[in-house]
Amino acid sequence: MTEVKTPRAYNSAGRRESAARARERILVTAEELFLSLGYAQTTVAAIARASGVSVETVYKAWGNKTGILAALRIRALAGGGEVAAEERSDAMREATTTAGEVIDGWARLQVEVMPRVAPILLLVRDAAATSPEAQRLDDEVSADRMTRMLHHSEFLSHRGQLRAGLTVQRAADVMFAYTAPEFYEILVLGQRWDPNEYGAFIARALKAGLLP
Repeated sequence: MTEVKTPRAYNSAGRRESAARARERILVTAEELFLSLGYAQTTVAAIARASGVSVETVYKAWGNKTGILAALRIRALAGGGEVAAEERSDAMREATTTAGEVIDGWARLQVEVMPRVAPILLLVRDAAATSPEAQRLDDEVSADRMTRMLHHSEFLSHRGQLRAGLTVQRAADVMFAYTAPEFYEILVLGQRWDPNEYGAFIARALKAGLLP
């Protein structure tokens, strides 16, 4: 009697894990190439070759180089914890009682996230000079940052913790300036400040600019 062979069960979970590992490998490789060679000199073909995947795989996942940059930005903004930094920021501020504690918490997250995201944001800024797609991404990044700062300033305003006469928009402008990647570029990358020193300065500056 002939033995009937049953087909091997399709391991969808294993395939998803393998795909996730491949995507992470591609992003790590892309970041290394972008930061060492620059946006213009880094090609999708080079990213694929260095990652050990096909060009089609990269295009299918992110579309083009700008799509990869956008993914790198999101990845960097998550920070180093199991929970994304933005989620931790919102949870932290709800658990605090004073505006000073909120700002201290924001500064700590800034120290965690900025070393990861600033090089990517600065790369996007520089690429925008020659790439319309990168310019659109840079505009989107700025709009997203301002939306986030408005979110923060509205929170302080609703608590009655903004300085008298300071509007929500003006408070958001102050936060937008002090948390800009260019500020990190000047102090940490340029002047070689310790990141913790940078974070302490950000906290003092925000308190002086926003609070009564």
